Amino acid sequence: MQPPQNPGPSYPPPPGQPPRPNWFRRTTPAGRVAVILGSVTLSILLLCCTGTAIVSALTGDPKSTTTDNAAEQPQQPILAATGEPTEETPTQEVSPGAAPSAVPSSVPSSAPLSEAPLSEVPLSEAPSPSSAAGAPVVQVTTVTERATIRYGERTVKDSSLAEGKRVVRTKGVNGVRTLTYQVTTTDGVQTGKKLVKSTVTKQPVTQVVAVGTKKPQSSKCDPNYSGCVPIASDVDCAGGSGNGPAYVSGPIKVIGDDIYDLDRDGDGTACD
Repeated sequence: MQPPQNPGPSYPPPPGQPPRPNWFRRTTPAGRVAVILGSVTLSILLLCCTGTAIVSALTGDPKSTTTDNAAEQPQQPILAATGEPTEETPTQEVSPGAAPSAVPSSVPSSAPLSEAPLSEVPLSEAPSPSSAAGAPVVQVTTVTERATIRYGERTVKDSSLAEGKRVVRTKGVNGVRTLTYQVTTTDGVQTGKKLVKSTVTKQPVTQVVAVGTKKPQSSKCDPNYSGCVPIASDVDCAGGSGNGPAYVSGPIKVIGDDIYDLDRDGDGTACD
């Protein structure tokens, strides 16, 4: 926009004197900038206000009319919607120039959630039968078991017993061990077993066996006689006419065969 021009003085300048500049030229540069900006701002405001008034006139803004008529018109009672259909809908008389009031609708604005179609329910809220049926059932339980501890055996030597003879001095008794397991089952089938505790609840008793070490003595007497008749190539009664080499003093009881012919009279007693 061009700055306003000052028409200047109505009378001509004196002869020989240059024309005097107008007020805009006499202002400082900052004053000129301020004048230009103020003119531009005022022009924009005038254009905006004029355009708004023109648009409102063309489109027909019913706000002011509705407000005035609403203030003059008495308020109608508010009817509560019962949600049940009625045969007749009451009409309302509208005064000239007043905006029609809204008639309450008997139909609910939105259907209940339970009546919504299945297709509108989000898929994430509907459980999948296959996923619910395919999930395995895992259970962890504690099981206690008892195990037998076999008793040990210890041998001792006994010189009072014949060599090789065995006699139990202390009888052995088995012990008991308690085992605690953590058992895992999947759908009723055992899939894991872990030992978590082992305790000896009864100590075993060691069995003691005595073994004889006494050696048997060798006999030098003939078993056919009750007295000790030495074993030799020939035995005669002592004091007799026999020549030995071994002799025996009587009387001797014959209990077997008289192999040395000591009982000459056959009465069962030799060397009498």
